[in-house]
Amino acid sequence: MLYALVFMEIGSRRVVFANCTAHPDAEWTVQQMRNVIWEAQELGLPIKFLIRDRDSKFTAAFDTVASAAGITVLRTPYRAPNANAFLERLLGSVRREALDWLIILNERHLLAVLREYFDHYNHARPHRGLDLRVPVPPTVPKSTGSIVRRQRLHGIINEYSRAA
Repeated sequence: MLYALVFMEIGSRRVVFANCTAHPDAEWTVQQMRNVIWEAQELGLPIKFLIRDRDSKFTAAFDTVASAAGITVLRTPYRAPNANAFLERLLGSVRREALDWLIILNERHLLAVLREYFDHYNHARPHRGLDLRVPVPPTVPKSTGSIVRRQRLHGIINEYSRAA
């Protein structure tokens, strides 16, 4: 079984994919938290709160790393998936739109699939909560030109845009 660690900035719906592994443990999650804090700073994403479940892999060290970066850690109640509804919805989308259509061979394959999917999710997939906009809008909107299709994940996902 493989596990993935994903973070979402709820205001913009932007996803920061941390990593995946077959053997997650407390040290791995702490390191991934450090990496995500660094990446969020590079991207200019302000992190005020971190909503997480009560999995034993999220130890006091994990919370300490987040607190040191000025992030308030909020733990969800036991057996309450709706307390983190945005991420639950994201995980359902990942399953329905990508993972249900593929046979994942190994950790490296899952990493490549999730990176490709989250790039699509952030840059091309419209979101109802954002009035059908994307989390990371294009730098220059194109209003003329023919429509071109870009296949992602070997044709499982198609993106449409205007040619330059």
